[in-house]
Parts: sequence; structure tokens; C-alpha cells
Amino acid sequence: MKNKRIWAQSFLVFVMAAMVVTACSSKPAATSTTAPAATPAVAAATTTPAAATAATTVAVPEVKDITLVGVRDAQISSQQIIADKLGYFKETGLNVTSQLIESGPDIGPMVAGGSAPLSIQTNFMDIILKSSNVPVKIVTPLAQIAGTQAVVGSKKLELKTSKDLEGKTIGIPNGADVKIAIDNMGKELGVDVSKIKYVNIAPSDAVVALQKGDIDALACWEPFITKAIQGGGKFLFSGTKSELPDKKGDVKWMSVHTTMQVSDDFIKKNPNTIKAVLAGLKKATDYINQNRDEAIKILAPELHLSVEELTQIMSRNVYSMEVDDTYVNGSNGTAVGEYLKAVGNIKTVPKPDTYHDLSLLKAVDPTLVKVEFK
Repeated sequence: MKNKRIWAQSFLVFVMAAMVVTACSSKPAATSTTAPAATPAVAAATTTPAAATAATTVAVPEVKDITLVGVRDAQISSQQIIADKLGYFKETGLNVTSQLIESGPDIGPMVAGGSAPLSIQTNFMDIILKSSNVPVKIVTPLAQIAGTQAVVGSKKLELKTSKDLEGKTIGIPNGADVKIAIDNMGKELGVDVSKIKYVNIAPSDAVVALQKGDIDALACWEPFITKAIQGGGKFLFSGTKSELPDKKGDVKWMSVHTTMQVSDDFIKKNPNTIKAVLAGLKKATDYINQNRDEAIKILAPELHLSVEELTQIMSRNVYSMEVDDTYVNGSNGTAVGEYLKAVGNIKTVPKPDTYHDLSLLKAVDPTLVKVEFK
């Protein structure tokens, strides 16, 4: 995730400060604004007949002019950008200002301070916010992005088995959640990850260090994974895929999802507005999955990436608003919360049902909620 030192201790400090002073980081300019639609009511957006049958009608939004805060990042805001550019929010009766910031972790203090009642980030952020008693709820997942949290080896790195990683040097930002994938890889394949030498380094610097041979591998997120591979690096593994000599194919070493979260107060006052946003995002999700090449052409200039780079990056993500076993299991305390607690980012692990409200997603399309939190 771009510029991400995800969930280092300083983030929690910023969140707590924001709660006290109701402040946030500097406000970036909005990227685009769509005009309000005149239609009094809209159907939940979709392009597939099956989903159209299941979808229900969305009532008139309580407020039409809203700001949706996201990140200039393919993992976070692809659906947001598509819905804005193709007029899907307008079709649901909304005038959405799509505000894209450059650093994802900056959204946490904005949510806590009240300047981002509607935002898109990850479920990791919501766990931290909830542990600090910030009144916010996830209303939908948007993408499984663990495939973009990965480890790339240098062109000189030779591995006969995954245990050969012991003693090697990996450049990784402190607090990066890709460490979860490394730890789970070690547990499954018998690698003593404590014997790996970790160097705290920013992703952009790690790409250069990898090319020079100063480190044996880097661990970070997109777009730096793709840039490292373009520079001659070798993909080793991510949260969902492995190319290690003794483990190739799909893996379940990490789960992290992009989510849309809304303040409790906004949910209470504007449920129909949220349903309209969800309907627009659902139509954008379908467009991305069914028209990937066209979507990439729309997204590339907005994300400041080439078509070739974005094609690789988006192939590692799974864009879906379904609440299924993968999402539920990836949001439970063991998978995420305990890690955040272990590294000192939270003191207690909140229960998933305390920071989720999926009732509005179910109202838009009940087929999307396949598993309930227990």
C-alpha cells in the first residue's frame, strides 16, 4: 500500500490526538465531483442479471452532497474512482466529491477527528480505531489485497528451499503488515523467521537497494512489488501466492481487505445515502471485473501508473464486496487483532461485530452477505 508504514505506534498516537482536538492532517484537493442526479430513486447498481434479481431499490438519499475520502492507490480506491468517472454515483442520486490522499494511514486521524465520516481504507485501520473507541463501522469490504503484500528476492538470490531465507537480509518498513505473511510462511514451511535479518527501509529505497544487491529481498506492497520485479527482482511470495521452491501456488498466509467505513452518527442519520454509495461501488466493482482492460485505462492516469504496471498490480487483487469466509476469517481477532496487539499498536482486540454494520449492504444486495459474524 502506497507510502505505508502500516499501523506503527505513531499512528495510534495520531488517532488519539485527533479524538481530543478534532483535527486532521492537511486536506488534499478533491480529484473530481459529479453532478447530482434528478432521479428520485435508484436500483442497486449491477451489470449482471443474477445480481439484478437479488438487488433491491435504494430510497432517496437523505443528503446528496458528500465527500468520500480514499487513497490514490489501486488497492484502496479503484472502485471509488471508477464509480466517480463513469457516473455511477450520479446514477444513484449523489453528488460525490472523491477526495484521494497520498498516504493511507493519514485517513485514521481524519476519521477519528470527524473530517472523514465516509472513507475507504483497510480493516486493519478499523480495528485500531475501534480499540481506541472511535465510533465507526465497516459497511462493506471492497477488495482482498493480501496478494499485493509480498516478498521479492534479488536477481542474485538462490533458494533451494524456503529455509534458505534464514540468515538472509530482508528490507521491510517497521510495522508493515506484510510481516504477517512472512510469519505464516515460516510456520507452514518450517522456516525460523527470527533468523532472518530485517532492515528498516522505505519501499522506494528498498527497490534501489535490491537492484544494487545491498539486501537479499524486500517486503512491502504495490506499486513497489511490480517496480522491484521490473528491475530484475524475483517474486517469492505474497499473502495469497507463493513461488518458493517447496511451495508453489495459492496460499493463505495473510488476509487484509479494503473496506468502506462510516461514522456511527452518519449511519444513524443517513442510511439511504450510504446505500446509494454502496450501489455505486457495486456497479464499479462489476465493471472492474468484467471490463478489466477498459478499467485500467481509466484508472492508470488517476493513479499515476502506466497501463503495464497497473495491469500487474490489479492482477494481484481480488475486487469483491462479498462477505464470505475469507473476509470473516481475515477480520477475526486471531488473524489481525492479535498481530496488532503483539506489535503494540492496540491494547485490546475488539470483536468484529463491534466494528461492522453490514445491514445496509444486505439491503442493497442480500446475496453479498454470505457469512455472518458470530
